[in-house]
Amino acid sequence: MNELYNSFQKYFEIVIADTDELRQDVYKVRYKVLCVEERIPGFDPSFYPDGLEKDDYDSHSIHALLRFRSSGDFIGTVRLILFNPSQPEKLFPVEQNTQFNAEFYNTGNFQRQHTAEVSRFVVVNRFNRRRENRRRSDAGGNENAVTSERRSSSDRRSGLNIALVLMAGVMRMSVEHDIRSWLSMMDLPLNRLLSFDGLDFIPIGPPVNYHGIRRPFFVKVKDVLQRMFKEHHDAWEVMTDCGKYDPFLSTHRTVLN
Repeated sequence: MNELYNSFQKYFEIVIADTDELRQDVYKVRYKVLCVEERIPGFDPSFYPDGLEKDDYDSHSIHALLRFRSSGDFIGTVRLILFNPSQPEKLFPVEQNTQFNAEFYNTGNFQRQHTAEVSRFVVVNRFNRRRENRRRSDAGGNENAVTSERRSSSDRRSGLNIALVLMAGVMRMSVEHDIRSWLSMMDLPLNRLLSFDGLDFIPIGPPVNYHGIRRPFFVKVKDVLQRMFKEHHDAWEVMTDCGKYDPFLSTHRTVLN
């Protein structure tokens, strides 16, 4: 096991929010980050007098929390919005609020019942690298460079990427619910952070102004894990808990051989 994985185990714990009490913790963290710390457009604190940020999609979503072991505090959360079989015509938020390229739906890769939207990806400010990246982007960085840059082995940042740890929570939930593809509506700094560890999402439409500048993305889980296994193996160990949450592990090994 590598140093990155050991740091993950030492400092952080992924908690699946599968009780009412834990879901309340999810909404509290979201309120703290979106409404108080970041003051993201559209998340005015007055909209949430109970201090809980939640919406209609939470009724058919699953959630993970990230706990900092030394303090016991929850420092981040992420949710997967699932296909709702009781409302099969209901679109994912990313479909409603961004514009997809016309050819996306013709690829045959989009199986709605096995797709989930990665959403409410938040980290409290003292652990959040995205603030630095956002400042750099806003200072005039080229958009294409920001969205497509991939970190090489010689350019990897020291320390553990919190975005990677939250995506490990996404991976655990995806295995549990047979999710094979991810949609997301991400800001550019988050996409850049994820790309550092091989978690490249594919842009499927132009940027839009929705709670800030965001862009629609899509990726197959199998493709992400295969790339990480080959090119970012230390990050793959964190992402999958050393293969425990990788349903395609035998395929990766066959491809490499």
